[in-house]
Parts: sequence; C-alpha cells; structure tokens
Amino acid sequence: MTFVAIVPAGGAGTRLWPLSRRSHPKFLIDMTGAGRTLIQATADRLEPLVDDLIVVTGSAHAEAVAEQLGIDREDLVIEPSPRGTMPAIGLVAAIVEQRYGADAVVGSFAADHVITDAAAFQGAVRRAIDAAQEGLVVTVGITPTGPDTGFGYIRQGTETSVDGVFGVEEFLEKPDLATAAAYVESGEYTWNAGMFIAKAGVLLDALARYKPDLAAGLRSIAARWDGPDRGEAMSAWDSLEISVIDRAIAEPLAAEGGVATVPVSMGWSDIGGYDSLAAHLVDPESGISRGGARQSVMVSESEGSVVYAHDRPIVIHGIPGAVVVDSGDVILVTTREASSGLSGVVTGLTGDLEPLR
Repeated sequence: MTFVAIVPAGGAGTRLWPLSRRSHPKFLIDMTGAGRTLIQATADRLEPLVDDLIVVTGSAHAEAVAEQLGIDREDLVIEPSPRGTMPAIGLVAAIVEQRYGADAVVGSFAADHVITDAAAFQGAVRRAIDAAQEGLVVTVGITPTGPDTGFGYIRQGTETSVDGVFGVEEFLEKPDLATAAAYVESGEYTWNAGMFIAKAGVLLDALARYKPDLAAGLRSIAARWDGPDRGEAMSAWDSLEISVIDRAIAEPLAAEGGVATVPVSMGWSDIGGYDSLAAHLVDPESGISRGGARQSVMVSESEGSVVYAHDRPIVIHGIPGAVVVDSGDVILVTTREASSGLSGVVTGLTGDLEPLR
C-alpha cells in the first residue's frame, strides 16, 4: 500500500495580521515558538506515515516552501491561481493515480494547523488509511473541547468494520452557540478539520460522478504532469471550476453512506486568530500569552492578554484580554474578543502591509 500526503498551502489568516500577510502567510511562520514553522511541523508529523508528500501552493510562496522543506521547487504543485480545495487536492490525487495507481491512498492535511499530540494524530491517520482501503472516503474528526461556532461539525453514525472508525451521517455548517452546545452535549458530533483520506481512484471517481468536467480536467493535466508538456497542460487550470472538497464530494457522498470519520483528541487548533493562538503561547509563570522576541514585557492588571513582541519593550496596564502585536513595521492593538473582526478592518491596506485575502 502506498500512502501519499497532500499538503495544501494556500493564503489564509487575515485574523492574524500583521504576523500573517500576503507575502508571508502563517504556514511559513513559527507561530508558537516551537522552533519549526507550521508547514515544517506538518511535514514532521506526516514523515513516519508517508511514502511521498506533495505540497500544493501558489507561485508567490513556492520558493519559501521548497526552502523550508528542503525539496526541489519542481517537486511542488504550483497553482497559477487559487481554485479552491477540490482542484488542488484533486490534481495531486490524479498525479498519484498516474504514478502509483488508483489503489494508492492519499490524505489531505492543511499546512497551517497546530497538533500537539503527534502520536494521537498518527494513530488516527493509520485507522483512516485502513478504512480507506475498504473503499471509503475518511475524514479525521476532532473531539470538541467545548461548543464552538467557528467550526463545521460532523455527525457520526455507527462503527464500521474498522475499529474506531464510524460512518458519517452528515456534515453541518457552523452553528449558533446554542446548537453547538447541543452538539457537544450529545457526544455524537466532532469538529470538521478538513482532513480527508481515500484511495486516489475512489476520490476521483466520486468527483467524476458529481463534477465530471472537473474530474476530467484534472486527470487530463495529471496525464501530462511528469512529461515535457506540464506547462502546456496547466494552461487549462484557470478554466477549472472553483470548488471545495466538502461540497464537491464529502457532503453528497456522506448522504449515500460513502464517508467515514475517525474521532480523535490530539490537541488540534487551526490557529484561526489571536484568541486561538493564545493557548499555544501561555507563559506558565505569568499566565500571559507571549510570542516573538524575548525582551522586556510588562503586563499589569491585564489578565488573559496576548503579547507578540519584536525588538522593543511593551507595557500593558489595565486592559484584560488585550492583544498587542509588534511585527517590527506595524503595531496592532486590540482585544481577544474584538480580534475576531480584524479581517474586516485591514482589508483596505496595501503594499507591504497588505493582508491575505
């Protein structure tokens, strides 16, 4: 059995501006002070599991991704333009189908997530691979730590023939707080982290059923990928339908009983903003979340604050839940509660300060 990891590394992270920007998105940053960038940590977790790892990214970040992972730029799948997760994942699945055959298993894992329990992650992926070999599309479901309105949810059904793997009844959109609380209370729901594992042929055949033109286009590009006509083949990229894997495959296939899930607790976070980043920067002595350079930071009567420092002292007094980020060329001052709306504030910035779209 061949297992290939797909790592989409696209633009995201406006709620982490000014740390994450168009020129330097969060997956290229050591957000948590662990000594590895988010994409490097993703590759580290996957290394014991995979026969190959293929990153999908844009041309603007290709050089940095190749350098950080120590690979050749030619080994990347470089998107001429963003078309959504389905074309990105589907193209790599089609390349894998060409190289290794339709029974090779592929798994998609975002480049910018934090997972603190790598062993639990790897165990879940191994169970997912076992289920994928039975012809299922499998997703890794995150056991909720509490009601959260920022994630989609997965309603799990009965256990499959693979231990610890359950059928998916349905995928649900981000709920309101009362609904999220009911989901968590029931114990039947997990967070949808967007990780999908399946045989390459199963994934593409499902796509051919629901979106035949997209599947045909991706397979056509892949057929020429490893030859001299790669550039010419990719000229068709911009004509492909923009779509996401959840709606293109996961949701309709779940309604037919073709999707399963592996629920797992593994210290997962998508680091969607400063509120979620805070948990990974906490100084156990002060209780303050600190990141960036190590120099004088004074926090007084400001419990629960987040400070990301650059090269100068920062003092916060009397502002509980403050967020102060010094990136060197700009200073952000907000609160953890207000930071969720940051993307709407900074979208008009241009030049070097321009955030990601």
